[in-house]
Amino acid sequence: MNKELLQERKKMIYDFICDELYVPMKAKEMAIVLNVPKSQRGELLEVLDALTADGKVEISGRGKYVKSEGKYLTGVFTAHPRGFGFVTVEGEEEDIFIPAAQTNGALHKDTVQITLSKNSSGKRKEGTVTKILSRGTEQLVCTYEKSKTFGFAVPDNPRFAQDIFIPQERSKGAVSGHKVVVEITDYGKNSKKPEGKVVEIIGHINDPGTDIMSIVKGYDLPVEFSQKIMKQVENVSNEVSAADMAGRMDLRDWQTVTIDGEDAKDLDDAITLTKEGDLYELGVHIADVSNYVQESSALDVEALKRGTSVYLVDRVIPMLPHKLSNGICSLNAGENRLALSCIMKIDEKGNVTDHTIAETVIKVDRRMSYTSVKKILEEHDVAEIEEYKELVPMFERMKELAAILRKKRMKRGSIDFDFPETKIILDEQGKPVDIKPYDRNVATKIIEDFMLIANETVAQDYFWQELPFVYRTHDNPDTEKIKKLGTFINNFGYTIHIGQDEIHPKELQKLLMKIDGTPEEALISRLTLRSMKQAKYTTVSTGHFGLATNYYCHFTSPIRRYPDLQIHRIIKDNLRGRMNQKRIEHYDSILPEVAKHSSEMERRADEAERETDKLKKVEYMEERIGQVFEGVISGVQEWGFYVELPNTVEGLVHVTSLTDDFYHYEESSYEMIGERTNKHYKLGQKVKVIVADTDKIMRTIDFRVVRDDVEPDEAVKDEASVLSKMTD
Repeated sequence: MNKELLQERKKMIYDFICDELYVPMKAKEMAIVLNVPKSQRGELLEVLDALTADGKVEISGRGKYVKSEGKYLTGVFTAHPRGFGFVTVEGEEEDIFIPAAQTNGALHKDTVQITLSKNSSGKRKEGTVTKILSRGTEQLVCTYEKSKTFGFAVPDNPRFAQDIFIPQERSKGAVSGHKVVVEITDYGKNSKKPEGKVVEIIGHINDPGTDIMSIVKGYDLPVEFSQKIMKQVENVSNEVSAADMAGRMDLRDWQTVTIDGEDAKDLDDAITLTKEGDLYELGVHIADVSNYVQESSALDVEALKRGTSVYLVDRVIPMLPHKLSNGICSLNAGENRLALSCIMKIDEKGNVTDHTIAETVIKVDRRMSYTSVKKILEEHDVAEIEEYKELVPMFERMKELAAILRKKRMKRGSIDFDFPETKIILDEQGKPVDIKPYDRNVATKIIEDFMLIANETVAQDYFWQELPFVYRTHDNPDTEKIKKLGTFINNFGYTIHIGQDEIHPKELQKLLMKIDGTPEEALISRLTLRSMKQAKYTTVSTGHFGLATNYYCHFTSPIRRYPDLQIHRIIKDNLRGRMNQKRIEHYDSILPEVAKHSSEMERRADEAERETDKLKKVEYMEERIGQVFEGVISGVQEWGFYVELPNTVEGLVHVTSLTDDFYHYEESSYEMIGERTNKHYKLGQKVKVIVADTDKIMRTIDFRVVRDDVEPDEAVKDEASVLSKMTD
């Protein structure tokens, strides 16, 4: 049943249960009293389940529905590998802690009903799971272990602490060491283990690619496109026809380039730039993907389901099939291509004085790489300048305009996090052989600046037109988190001004400028980022805190992000005069779910990307056990402190490995302090560590602190020499 009908029926049933004449009854009894036909009893149960999930209605021990007395809360359970967990309840500021003994069979992601404990010790609320309302996980990626007459599967996700029993006849012939997808058939209770069946064998744990594929399956990332979709794609023309170009603004004689990474194949943005007098005319031309992906087609439904392309360490899982993203939708040099263009007139102070959004046809002159443009603009490479001599004046103008736009953005308080990013290099077998820094140079910054101004201009245009739209929003940070950040940076001699319960982004920008080039820069930058909220997609423009702008959207990447594709459709409907009341109502009805789902898919992609990076970093350090590195303390907790190396690898120095003293954790200053020696380990401090151990399953790296006289990268061959290098 649809949402509106469900809400209506929930109100009716809740009013019925709240009536003073109501007597507690089972669902079947209620159906008889309310004259609900047998064919609709499933719908009655759906309504009752929804009321129970909301915590408005409870089920007694005898299965009868009664009005909730408010002692129960409903939320989603997040399990911890050590057995305890937390329940996220809508409307509660903090998650509720559930001790291991009180989880009562709840598994990770289950929707549960809980009661709060009266005598919660500590600051955080505690509770007990009283009922599991619905299971959050049906399938898990596991490592299979075979016994004589049965098998069991060990979940990859450490939050699922129990092994799953697999009867031999349901093992699909899996052998020990196979990575498998297991469907849970019985969740178990009390001392009985969960039971399941193998539905897919991914490959053996030692086979190349199996490790990444296990993560892909673990996050339920769709890999293949259906035959129906591929057939639809096959019918798409490889050429732009005269009919396709009819009625479009023809920009094929404009000097146009794409600037991307050397290995990029899906080129979805092109740039034009001229200057007349004191006005720049910047054209940001985006591939018109919506021309080839029709609304509600099988291809569109799949693109929405995926939400985004996923960039893993060894592969890309595209939102659209490669034939489209690398073919007709890619702005390849020398080819006629359809585009949606935002053409802006910008003055020498960075103000957009006028703009046009139009359906266009373009032809790219040259496919440039970031490296080439950097060679021309920063290194003044003679050979490169000669190769692209007709384009060099435009590149110089690009550098000039990008600097103007950046200066204007910085002036209003836009926050620019410049973290060291890395690329993990794999060999043919999928083994990590190097971790290289990602070069954020003049060329990458030019493209960033031009995409930002286009996104902002389009968002502002559609905000004032008051049409349905998908915005990219970033809420102001929580005051408490900012106050904690303020307390922490005081340790380094920095301060931030917090106004009446909120902070202006300019304050954080000023902080980042102050720490630029200091030893604590990376650390304070990361903690500042952690104190901020995550950006998301919404249908209301509430502003973007990080960019210090009231209007922002994602317009520039429809090949790899669904919200961009969605707003291209809205823009084209508007440009073609089709945005009538019926279309407005259509968009009003679908956009909230598009925005919510796209935000969720973005989180999923980010988590999967992080997980594959962590796995390969662990593999990389596994080959370097016993080597010494210098790093910076990046996090301090009760159980130890984290050290980040220059190559962005992070590992834990466990408090139990600090054998020279008894250390306690000082939360207010984020440091470990030795009781006898008064030795301090604090955030931002440089330390030398030895790689002691790695765990591929848990994706963890263990470090131990070594003496200052040990040189970084020195190899230590055995346990005895490891111990001799430790601090004493």
